[in-house]
Amino acid sequence: MFSKDIGIDLGTANVVIHVKGKGIVLDEPSVVAIKRSTGKVLAVGSEAYEMVGRTPGDIVAIRPLRDGVIADFATTEEMLRHFIEKIQVRGFFGGIRMLICTPANVTPVEEKAIREAAEKAGAKEVFLAVEPKAAAVGSGMDIWKPVGHMIIDIGGGTTDVAILSMGDIVCGETIKIAGDRFDTDILRAIKEKHKLIIGERTAEQIKKEIATVFPGGRNESMDIRGRDMVRGLPRTVTITSEELREAMAESANEIVEAAKRVLEQTPPELAADIIDRGIIMTGGGSLLHGLDQLVAERVMLPVMMAEEPTLSVAHGTGIMLENLDRLK
Repeated sequence: MFSKDIGIDLGTANVVIHVKGKGIVLDEPSVVAIKRSTGKVLAVGSEAYEMVGRTPGDIVAIRPLRDGVIADFATTEEMLRHFIEKIQVRGFFGGIRMLICTPANVTPVEEKAIREAAEKAGAKEVFLAVEPKAAAVGSGMDIWKPVGHMIIDIGGGTTDVAILSMGDIVCGETIKIAGDRFDTDILRAIKEKHKLIIGERTAEQIKKEIATVFPGGRNESMDIRGRDMVRGLPRTVTITSEELREAMAESANEIVEAAKRVLEQTPPELAADIIDRGIIMTGGGSLLHGLDQLVAERVMLPVMMAEEPTLSVAHGTGIMLENLDRLK
């Protein structure tokens, strides 16, 4: 009997799929475009993302995953089915075995929803792995030895902070503050200060191009366009890195505080290892300018970025797929 083993990083912002023996075969936004009147799926992934904020009234582009878990079951199932058909792994005798990553604090109900969505999308067997563990493995950490490692995995919907040793999480915390929250902070600040309404995609672009969370980290400005709240007409305003830093300061501080709380729970021997090894930061949200510097300064430990932060979890699922029978 043959089967096809695939690892899925089912992220709030992106879905990344790793096929055993092939590597990463898909990396697309977790977005689905639906026709409201009929409920018909019109586009999935990159094609649907292009429609965000630009659709007529009857078409809505939605993200079926919120805070790292399924918010819309039927749409998640459709999205998974579409991606699996796109990578062409169907048709194998014995079916598909899926390893799916979830946030560390996922509830049994949320776990069940993920399993059911995967089974309905064509999985014969479903295995679940926690994201910080997969991210640590994908970042090159040898977590199976009796040595302490610390990872901060910042995704779109959640941030996982974890201490790992002997192949498992010793202590950790998941908070619902990550990339999406920083976008929301930017949207709100521009609305309050400039009385200008911008879209989610514009907020994300601003975050990537000129935003920072480290004092003095960037000193740039950018002209942005949106709709004037008072007159309702299009208008252009100039925003600076410093005003964005102020807007995101509270959210960035909550990530720092989560890291401190986890370090306070860490057994002394493992804490000594972390002083030597430092902290690895990974996930798309960790790419926010100055966040690594801010964490390093506040927790007084060296912080290193993973080689491919957005793909660490998917790379980790690839390594775990090699040991799927042991996981079983």
